[in-house]
Amino acid sequence: MSTEHPAEGPWADDAPGAPAAQVDGAVDRPGRRAPSAAGRGPERLAARGIPEATVARLPVYLRALTALVERGVPSVSSEELAVAAGVGSAKLRKDLSHLGSYGVRGVGYEVSPLVAHISRELGLTQEWRVVIVGIGNLGRALASHGGFAERGMCVTALFDNDPAVVGREVAGLTVLPMTELAAVVRRDGVSIGVLATPGPGAQPACDHLVAAGVTGVLTFAPAVLQVPEGVDVRKVDLASELQILAFHEQRKSAGEAVRAASLAVAAPAAPADAAAVPAGAVAAAPGRRAARPVGVTR
Repeated sequence: MSTEHPAEGPWADDAPGAPAAQVDGAVDRPGRRAPSAAGRGPERLAARGIPEATVARLPVYLRALTALVERGVPSVSSEELAVAAGVGSAKLRKDLSHLGSYGVRGVGYEVSPLVAHISRELGLTQEWRVVIVGIGNLGRALASHGGFAERGMCVTALFDNDPAVVGREVAGLTVLPMTELAAVVRRDGVSIGVLATPGPGAQPACDHLVAAGVTGVLTFAPAVLQVPEGVDVRKVDLASELQILAFHEQRKSAGEAVRAASLAVAAPAAPADAAAVPAGAVAAAPGRRAARPVGVTR
């Protein structure tokens, strides 16, 4: 459990006792769009008992299927889709069976309906409002990334606590101070926050997001975040991924060194007295006198 910051300034309206709004049977904060009774895509999948590992692979399948749609491919076998997604075909079939998509023997999966099915299960058939906290180099790159909109993610606001950054325009949005975070979350119905802060600032920034009502956090910070129950955190640790690649590269280099040493040991050694044989002479068998080189007299 995280220690949340006390409500202050723009967070005061979130204090206990504030009036609630009722939308489609769900209670939510004033001015904030309440989620539907069906819940968010991943939460609905988890409620149905679908393994978290399967949920994590669904976006990979969706990306591979979208590429097939763009190429005009109407259907795909499980083997072909598995290769495109980089997984085993048995694992892919099992993952899709959790969604009720079993395919047709001899035909495979119809691509467009499967794209629609996975998109619906992931909750991508509606727009999700997103804010980014920490507008350094990484934050600016994320704000400028066009792929979010293609997946139903709309970046509505950018935040930073550095006075030198606040007020600047990035990707068509003005960077706002953290004091305005809660008001924007309520106004825009934001449910997902992206953390691009340095490690030491990640937990306080996450606490501000949670206090404002954000229930999904994607963090790029090299820190373990503590959040209350009901808040989902996904972590992208670029430094750790690079270190894992360095480990594998080191293993490969060590293996190549061992193989090179083994080949050197296995190579036959030249006779020690080979240099003593005169040029043009033929080495004699043990006990026999070597033949004299042509043209050599006693």
